Amino acid sequence: MRKISILLITALLFTACKPKFAVHPTFYFWRTVYKNQKPETKYLEDFKAKSLYVRIMDVDINPDTYEPVPVSPITFDDPLPKQTEIIPVVYLVNNIFNNLTEAQSKLLANRISKFVNAKVNQAGKKIFKELQIDCDWTKTTRDKYFSFLKQLQSNASLKGKEVSVTLRLHQVKNLVSSGIPPVKKVMLMCYNMGNLRKYGGQNSILDMHEMETYLKNGLENYPLKMDVALPLFSWAVVFRKEKYAGISKHISKVQLSDKKLFRRRGNSILYDLLMDYPQAGLRNGDIIRWEEISLNNLLVSSEFLSRYLKSEERNLVFYHLDTDLLKTFKHDDLQKVIDNF
Repeated sequence: MRKISILLITALLFTACKPKFAVHPTFYFWRTVYKNQKPETKYLEDFKAKSLYVRIMDVDINPDTYEPVPVSPITFDDPLPKQTEIIPVVYLVNNIFNNLTEAQSKLLANRISKFVNAKVNQAGKKIFKELQIDCDWTKTTRDKYFSFLKQLQSNASLKGKEVSVTLRLHQVKNLVSSGIPPVKKVMLMCYNMGNLRKYGGQNSILDMHEMETYLKNGLENYPLKMDVALPLFSWAVVFRKEKYAGISKHISKVQLSDKKLFRRRGNSILYDLLMDYPQAGLRNGDIIRWEEISLNNLLVSSEFLSRYLKSEERNLVFYHLDTDLLKTFKHDDLQKVIDNF
C-alpha cells in the first residue's frame, strides 16, 4: 500500500512540475467577403486573439488553359481590427501539382506571393509575419509540392516571413510516404477526417476512432512544431439513392425538425425527405445526413490531443469565425476546450 502511495505522489509531483506552455486561441475566417461584425470581433477580443487566419483564395486548374488560377478570392468591405494581425491562408487544390513543371512552379510561387501581399494591404495591414499554405498533398504530388514550398520561401516579396502548411491525419500516420514538408511549422487539421461520400450514419467531420487510429502512434514524434485546428461547423450531406449528391447550403437543423418535410431515422443523424424541395434542389426520397460538432466532441478530442502532443507553445484555431456558429459555442464552452491543452 505504501509503495502505491509513493508512486501516486511521485506521479502527482511530476504532473505538477510539468511546464505549462502558452496556448493562443484564434479562428479561421473562411468566407469570401470580410465585414467587421461586432459579435465576431468580440470573440476575438474575449479570447485576446492576436491574429486571425484569413483565407485569401483557392488555387485550382483552369479547365480551358490548364494553368493554376485564383478561385473565389476574398474581398474586404472593412479593414481587420487594428489590434489583430492577419495570417493569410491560400488553399491549393492538390491536382495542380500533377503536371507542374519547375518553371511553372516558380511562376506560381511568384504570383501567389504578389496576390497575397495585395490582399493583405486591402485588409488594412501593412505587414504580416506568416503565410499558411493549405494543401492535402499525396505521395504522388509530394516532391513537386515540397519544391514549390521552397520556391515560395525564397521569393523576395516574402522575405522575413514564415511559411507554414496544413497537415492532415493521414500525413502523420504515413510519415514515410507523405514526407516532412520543408517548413518549420504545421497546422494539424482535426476535422474532415471521415469519408464524406460514404453512405451511412457516421460523422465525417470528427470521428474519434479515426483520430486515434491515425494519430496515437505518430503524433508525439512528429518532427515539426505543431499548431492545432478544431471544427465548429455543421453541414447537411445529401445522398440520392444512397449515392453522394453534395452538401446542401439550404438545409438547417431547424428545417430538419419539420415533420412535414423530413422523417428522422430513429436516433440516427439520417433524415428522409418526404416531398420534393425545389428551393433546395432536393427530391422526394433524398436522404440528409446532418453532421455537427458538439461541445463534448471538442472536449474529448482536445483531451486526446493534449495527451499525445509535444509540450510546446502553440496556436489553437477554431474553424471558423461565423456569427451563427458562435451562437452554438459560447465563450465559456470554448474556454473549457482551450484549458484542456
